[in-house]
Amino acid sequence: MTIEIPKLPYNLNALEPYISAKTLEFHYMKHHQAYGKNLNKLITGTDLAGKNLVEIIQKSNDNDDLVSIFNNAAQVWNHTFYWHSMRPGGGGLPKGVLMEMIQDSFGSFDSFLDVFKQAAATQFGSGWTWLVAKKDGKLDVIKTGNAQTPLTMPIYKPLITCDVWEHAYYLDYQNRRPDYVTTFLNKLVNWDFAEINLEPR
Repeated sequence: MTIEIPKLPYNLNALEPYISAKTLEFHYMKHHQAYGKNLNKLITGTDLAGKNLVEIIQKSNDNDDLVSIFNNAAQVWNHTFYWHSMRPGGGGLPKGVLMEMIQDSFGSFDSFLDVFKQAAATQFGSGWTWLVAKKDGKLDVIKTGNAQTPLTMPIYKPLITCDVWEHAYYLDYQNRRPDYVTTFLNKLVNWDFAEINLEPR
């Protein structure tokens, strides 16, 4: 089976002025598509060729012989999840159970924002910042380097993610990663997507 890159859930200019059409064009059309092309080449003729994306990620994780496959597969999944973690007219406050869980886990919504911003700002080099649900019913913020993903961490269920690789923000924010992350939270984050992900599997 060929791993396909899903279409963006909105037009390239839909997140302006916060993320430009030019950034999305490079990020989705160049970076995301390249991960998919590379992955399909790498799995051709292997036992992973008939697997779905999540299976490929889990089977290639922590395997020194499959590092390239893992990196490309995880980046395909992470990026698709990231696109859905944003929406036009996003930001604002989560509602209902999600807001209650954030307040219970972090003390307040403002405290959650501070924790998320700090995690994103202090991720050294490339990576991702995630709001995750834990098996104990609490929420947490984690950061992962490079292509790493909560899909390889059974104690976590990802709810939203913010891409902090430079190609996600550099055309619009240059070296001002904290400004990009603040804008992500205030103007772009898709709390409806997080709420859907909170539902039992």
